[in-house]
Amino acid sequence: MILHDYELDSDAYKVRLLLSILGVAYDKVPVDVHPGREQRTEPYLRLNPLGTLPILVDGDMVLHDAEAILPYIAKRYDTGGVWLPDDPAAFGAVMMWLVFAARDLASADQARLHHMLEAPGDPVALDKAARAAFRVMEDHMTKRELAGAKWFVGASATIADLALFPPIALSRDFAIDHDEYPALRRWMRRVRALPGFITMPGIPDYH
Repeated sequence: MILHDYELDSDAYKVRLLLSILGVAYDKVPVDVHPGREQRTEPYLRLNPLGTLPILVDGDMVLHDAEAILPYIAKRYDTGGVWLPDDPAAFGAVMMWLVFAARDLASADQARLHHMLEAPGDPVALDKAARAAFRVMEDHMTKRELAGAKWFVGASATIADLALFPPIALSRDFAIDHDEYPALRRWMRRVRALPGFITMPGIPDYH
């Protein structure tokens, strides 16, 4: 299994994180995203016409986008069904948060890239959209904690938590104060305590 990876890409990090937690062996191929834009070259466009990372190659199968790769890895390697529950309600909730991570948290990723790499975007609009998404997450986790729960879905961590973690954890890169989100700070500490947790540049040691 091969992961085409960029160390500073938060979506690639989600995949590395799950692979580490599950103890899955894989080969990592670094991609020169900045400044080389290697993911836009012809060999990579044959793997993913969208020109984005991460890309997972497993035999003849090629997958791109973290929210597609995470369920695949969970289904293949998590035999206990913990990270992607079989229960229909829990499964649906996990998939709902995966969509949220890909859609609603895209503004947080774009705001970070604008701040770090001068990627195109309106910083004011991106900041506003990111804060709105984080508020949805904060309200959800506040209610979950009041009910005695520690994770976004179910009684244990799922791939929903791993998909949601990087955008808020990395948001200090564009001046988000985590003190505004106390429930998310507590949740982020729980994510960091997961066996097999690995970090990436930009994620603070403490939340």
